Amino acid sequence: MNKKKSFEESLVRLDELVNALEKNETSLDESIAMFQEGLKLVKECESQLRSFEMKVEELTSEQSSSE
Repeated sequence: MNKKKSFEESLVRLDELVNALEKNETSLDESIAMFQEGLKLVKECESQLRSFEMKVEELTSEQSSSE
C-alpha cells in the first residue's frame, strides 16, 4: 500500500534527495530518478499548502462572521 506522506515527511525526504544530489555520488539514472521523485514531492507539498491555506481562510472568515 502506498500511503500518502505527511507534509513534514515530504519535506524530510526532499531534504534527503537534495543532499544526495549535491554530493554527486549517484549515477545519472539514479540522479534522474531522485529528481523525478523530488518534483513529485514538491507538487504534493504545494497541493497540501494550498489546502492548508484554504482551511485557514475558511476558519478566519468563520471567525470574522461570528463576531
